[in-house]
Amino acid sequence: MGINETLGQYSELFMLSAAFVYLVAFVAFAWDMASSSKTLRAIDARAAAAATERTRERTPAMAGGGGERPVHPAGTGPDGHVQADTVPREDLRYTGARRRAARIGVAMTTLAFVIHAAAVITRGVAAARVPWGNMYEFCTTGALIVAGVFLLFLIRRDLRFLGTFVVGLVLIMLCAATIAFRTPVAHLIPALQSYWLVIHVSVAVFSSALFTLSFCMSVLQLLQARREAAIAEGRTPRMSFLGRVPTALTLENGAYRINAVGFVFWTFTLMAGAIWAEHAWGRYWGWDPKEVWTFVIWTVYAGYLHARATRGWTGTRAAWLSIVGYLCVIVNFTIVNTVFAGLHSYSGL
Repeated sequence: MGINETLGQYSELFMLSAAFVYLVAFVAFAWDMASSSKTLRAIDARAAAAATERTRERTPAMAGGGGERPVHPAGTGPDGHVQADTVPREDLRYTGARRRAARIGVAMTTLAFVIHAAAVITRGVAAARVPWGNMYEFCTTGALIVAGVFLLFLIRRDLRFLGTFVVGLVLIMLCAATIAFRTPVAHLIPALQSYWLVIHVSVAVFSSALFTLSFCMSVLQLLQARREAAIAEGRTPRMSFLGRVPTALTLENGAYRINAVGFVFWTFTLMAGAIWAEHAWGRYWGWDPKEVWTFVIWTVYAGYLHARATRGWTGTRAAWLSIVGYLCVIVNFTIVNTVFAGLHSYSGL
């Protein structure tokens, strides 16, 4: 079948429209984080003052044999965090708080996702194949799955605090696809003309989307841990917008669960790639740069899960391991695809 150039142009138009709507969603999520910064800053100051007061009272109370009565500023819990009517609960369920900017952000992200999906689908129809045959298509489809997984999680869990970071990454991916990886609609090269392309790449993109969410949570965990430490020491923290974010422990547990699921799918990606390699080249493993980095990613996340589950690597160490794993995903997608020559050089550039 021939290439439908008209549909290809519509696909690019849809992609630009989706990027614009994502930008509106990004602004809405950012506004949600910043809109209550003054109130949250005041609450943080009261929490820091309460922590200082508790420290002063601890020694006399212990000397007298009496128990220390915790003092919590209004609107905060024992750790100085804003109560559940302001931030998600520890189980990340929704509360009754009305946050107009956050709702606008979710609505705009949903609209952008629909337009984005239309762009990806029309690209595939224009080429009469699945739309992930080069770097441009990998990037745009990957961004679509990231947004879709984020919206899917929002059905049951209040992850709106991730909106600024997730939508921001989606925008970066679309900009990279449009500026650095732009490729005209074309047929697949012979090496990719296999049903394994659908199986292998789709699972890889889905697991990468999960790793993207956990990466955002790990970054926020590091920031939130610094904020909690400042409050515990009686200092007023700087990043008051983190009052909208759950505790560092909640973020860590959420990232761990998402990474565990992503690791299962990445394991399947590695196995499916080996089977496809045997079909295409007559061997399961050949130390091609792409194969090596896929295994490196698997090893890093396996080490992360093992260290946290059995070695007690929690807190900032676990967060950094999660971040390193995602950086390996980025290296695998960008540098390995564009710089290293190998059997997997399908960037289309």
